[in-house]
This record gives sequence, structure tokens and C-alpha cells, in this order.
Amino acid sequence: MHVKELLSLKEKVVLLTGGTGSYGKCVTEGLVEADATVIIASRSTEKNDAIAADFKAKGYDVIAMPVDLADHDSVLSLKQKISEKYGRLDVLVNCAVLRPMKTYDAPLEDWNKSMQVNATGLLDITREMADLMADSGGGSIVNIASMMGMFGPDLSNYEGTDIGTPPPDYFFHKGGMLALTKYLARVLADKNIRVNAVSPGGIFADQPEQFLKNYIKKVPVGRMANDDDIKGVVVFLASQASAYINGENILMDGGMHA
Repeated sequence: MHVKELLSLKEKVVLLTGGTGSYGKCVTEGLVEADATVIIASRSTEKNDAIAADFKAKGYDVIAMPVDLADHDSVLSLKQKISEKYGRLDVLVNCAVLRPMKTYDAPLEDWNKSMQVNATGLLDITREMADLMADSGGGSIVNIASMMGMFGPDLSNYEGTDIGTPPPDYFFHKGGMLALTKYLARVLADKNIRVNAVSPGGIFADQPEQFLKNYIKKVPVGRMANDDDIKGVVVFLASQASAYINGENILMDGGMHA
């Protein structure tokens, strides 16, 4: 098969959770540029609708659907809507994340809120959508994890800034996501579903100048990630180009941990 065909997502139906987040919009862009039909799902319905409308105006096949990962009935409703509208699902990209904890000593209530979405909600939507994928003959699940799920925080990045110690929930959940990726690669293999992860490093978001200096000097490519960096990796893992890759995690950190 020609490499352009291997990387094509034409006639594939893709569900992306967290389409309004830092990586959500650029991942959506990559998927539609590969000719996928993309459903972006989020609690932020107004923003979600606006993003979908923007892509539609450019001629891409994107639709917004609401979902609250902390609500099982909401997940089931999304599953039913996808089944009724498309009759299939080929790819799931788990990009949604809730970050209620702001500091190490934040209230445990914030930790519990994080668990509802980033742990229970992640498993819930993955199981339900995997069933829909299996009915379609299989597919690919791509989990958007983080290098923070692989390594402890480098506190020297925050020296000279007013950024405090990063909260623990994000590290906990992204590490768990990587373990779940390997688990699901085994468990869903008989349904012809592959499961892989991408672990990005920091993405540029107008961070304080001192933080950028601290961070970038540790990255061999000399910068933080930008909006384009993750697009090709996700399309690769979603497509037939990665047909023999399963249960893997791609560290996308510019060589910081080389």
C-alpha cells in the first residue's frame, strides 16, 4: 500500500474527547487534514460548537457533541448518538483532562474531582467506545498522556518564577493512563483494537520568560512543543501506518530525556 494511503483516515470516523483543550484543536486539525470525519466531544458545549463551526467553514467534516466524562449516562448518550448518526467508530483519541488541583496541598475534594474524569471517566468512555469499535470491525485508540506520567517533576524549571510545585493529580493520572494503555492493548486485541499513547512534553503557552529559559536549555531541539508537533504522531497512531504498533508510548519531548 502506498504510504499516503497508509496515513489516510478517509472514511474513518474519529471521536476526540477534550477538543477544546491545549492539544485538542491541533489534534483535530491533523485528523481532518488526513480526511477523517471527526467528532469533538467536550463539556464546554459553546466553545466546542464554535471550534466545530470553524472547521466546517474551512470545508472539513467536523461535528461537536456534548459529553461529561464524570457522568456515565452522558457517556452512554454520546455512544448512542454516534451509533445512530454514523453506525460505526474507527478511532478514539482520549485527549480530555480535568485539572482541578492547583497545588500539592490542594484539598482532597479536588483530587476526587480529578479521579472522576481522569480515571473513572477515562475507563468508562474507553470501554463503551471500544464496544462500538468492535461492532465496526476494530480500530485504534490513542491516549494523550504526558511526559509527566513518566518522570517526576523537574522543580528547577520553576526557579525564579512564581509558579509553585505542580499538583500531583496530573502525574498520577497520566502515569495510570500509560499503564492502562498496555493493559488495554492486551485485553482488546481480540476485538482487533490497537491501543497506544503519546506523551508530549511542555507546549508553548506564553509561560513566564524565566520558566522558558529554564526549560528550553534542557531540550536538544531548543524549544517547547508547538501546535504542529503532535498532529503527525496522532495521525500515525490512528492510521494503518502503525498497524504493527500496539501497547506503545511515544515520548514527544524534543529530546529532553534522551
